[in-house]
Amino acid sequence: MAVENNDKVKIHYTGKFDDGEVFDSSEGREPLEFVIGKGMVIPGFEKAVMEMNVGEEKTVEIEPEDGYGPRMEELKQEVPKDSLPEGITPEVGMMLSAQGPQGQMIPVKVVEVNETNIKIDLNHPLAGKKLNFTVKLEEVVKAADIPEEEKKEGDACAPSDCSGCGGGCH
Repeated sequence: MAVENNDKVKIHYTGKFDDGEVFDSSEGREPLEFVIGKGMVIPGFEKAVMEMNVGEEKTVEIEPEDGYGPRMEELKQEVPKDSLPEGITPEVGMMLSAQGPQGQMIPVKVVEVNETNIKIDLNHPLAGKKLNFTVKLEEVVKAADIPEEEKKEGDACAPSDCSGCGGGCH
């Protein structure tokens, strides 16, 4: 049974960089569950699953344009050190959390520290990177068989609110 728009899918996956380093995996966890066409995962990941049948496993390469996008210099910002919570001593490479415009938590990386300010990078950690996923489609629930209340839940997830594998809300 082929996957179509608005179907709910369950998949197991492993995401790797070109050098073979694993950056995310569903191994040892429940499968990732999302609705096709709702923007719950990165576009390249969704596109790959759309072409699959239950039980099928494949490996796909996702370019930055279909992943987390290119790295953008304008997403690096200087903030005063005294705006940090008490007790935090920033260091280059440190990961912090900032609150986004819709209340979501956004991971930020400290890229520079001086006497009065720090420079943070708001780019997604996987922005600008080619991603390789091994994906196995475990289950498909056709759109017509998804209960109405579950259909509404999927609408609450905007792509900018999500993180994880391809931006999935999980």
